[in-house]
Amino acid sequence: MFCPQCGSTQSEDLKFCKVCGVNLHAVLQVVAPREPDDKFDWSKTWVQEMFLSADEKKRRKAEIEQQQGITPEVKRYNEIKAGVIVSSVGIALSIVLFVLMGGIIAGNSVSHDAAQILSRLWIAGVIPMFVGFALITNGVIVSKKMAEAALRASQGARQDSLEAATKAPRLRSGDTNEFLPSPFSVTEQTTEHLSRSGEK
Repeated sequence: MFCPQCGSTQSEDLKFCKVCGVNLHAVLQVVAPREPDDKFDWSKTWVQEMFLSADEKKRRKAEIEQQQGITPEVKRYNEIKAGVIVSSVGIALSIVLFVLMGGIIAGNSVSHDAAQILSRLWIAGVIPMFVGFALITNGVIVSKKMAEAALRASQGARQDSLEAATKAPRLRSGDTNEFLPSPFSVTEQTTEHLSRSGEK
């Protein structure tokens, strides 16, 4: 091995260079190839997600939602909000298509058969409108019952944990009368020693 400081040839067993005193052990550690500390773990990649069971995926999703603070009531409000947005988009699309196709038909640039088709094209906006109404209905009626059931279940679990905590044995309060008075103080022997040395 060559010393990086002075360039002299040194034995691999030496920890320090004989000529200049450089730490050769540290140099060897840097130069020597090392094994990687971590082996590649497939369980930390998206591949592992593909092989999870449906129950495991549901459990993980619930765990993530709980960590993010997404309760069933929050999901319900989000569903109602999405329903309002989608139905509003459907209504706006119907209005835009109705006005646009009416303008094309009024321009007399299309045949009578094409005008019949264009005059009914606004109905395409009804589809997202009904999807939005379905989301609103689901959020107001179905999801409300699910949120109430989840709330009852969490309150039941909380009540069970409180009952278990009250049944657990408790420590009695401390009684300061239990302490015995000390027959001497920390400084007592020191002062006795001083008083004896003053008598001499």
